[in-house]
Amino acid sequence: MLNKETTMSNQQVAFVFPGQGSQFVKMGQDLANAFPAARLIYEQADDLLHISLSKLSWEGPEAELNDTVNTQPALYIHSAAVLAVLREIHPGFQAMCVAGHSMGELSALLASGALGFADGLKLVRSRGELMKKAGEISPGSMAAILGLDIPTLEEICLQASMGEEIVQVANDNCPGQVVISGSSAAIQRAIELANQAGARRAIALAVSIAAHSPLMAHVQVDFNHAVANTPIQDPRVPLIGNVTAAPLNDAGAIRRDLQAQLSSRVRWTESVQQMAGMGVTAFFEIGSGSVLGGLIKRIDRNLPCFSVGTPADLDQLSAWI
Repeated sequence: MLNKETTMSNQQVAFVFPGQGSQFVKMGQDLANAFPAARLIYEQADDLLHISLSKLSWEGPEAELNDTVNTQPALYIHSAAVLAVLREIHPGFQAMCVAGHSMGELSALLASGALGFADGLKLVRSRGELMKKAGEISPGSMAAILGLDIPTLEEICLQASMGEEIVQVANDNCPGQVVISGSSAAIQRAIELANQAGARRAIALAVSIAAHSPLMAHVQVDFNHAVANTPIQDPRVPLIGNVTAAPLNDAGAIRRDLQAQLSSRVRWTESVQQMAGMGVTAFFEIGSGSVLGGLIKRIDRNLPCFSVGTPADLDQLSAWI
């Protein structure tokens, strides 16, 4: 939420984009009803995908929206719709850099000018389809671990991995909140070890896809091909990559980060620290929910993050720009 002590005139702004876990039924509906620019994005997406993803986003059913094949493009489309409205009503409101969490990196690519909407939507859809396929070939699991640092969890993952049963750190979300990913057996061993090490909480997530782990190897070649065949330009503003937590300043660096991201750690803590080091003083979460805002607050409580996903959010933003 914006507050009376906040003014945008002296802020260096970063746009950040959510990944899976931020979706909810009705997301983007009020926005499309209020702004023709947003509705046009949804209409274009429905035409491109040959399905009514707008109806699924706004009416559900929730279980179908939560299928990764649908979740990923739904989040991308919502973020694209918010961007379209922002650019129409506040053309001077620009980010000095952008970043996205996991699949949110593709939304960030759109915002950076490196990726066109239609090309990005096609790649997001392929990503979701391939990740689901990998989960069907080699079902795995993920777990959230609270209260342990990265070095401790890296050692736990090493101890829990046996032969082809591998587990690794998947998301470094913020200090004290880490997600691990891999084979179900290795995940269970890691949970037990984490509890023994004093984790505040260690809980398996209700997923069968081991994102950001070696279990994605089954579809890596196909995803590399999809990325290689997607038109990508040099970004107009720096894009902070998930894998490197560093600025990706050209199309080649972007392709390498996207391809590696499928089985590599999302370095979100380091990404936020990188942006703060570049001079960012305020973050705007473009799209669904406020998950990233909560993480950013835990990374650095002095960095405000404002959600921009609804007409009410945009009205509030207009009052303070």
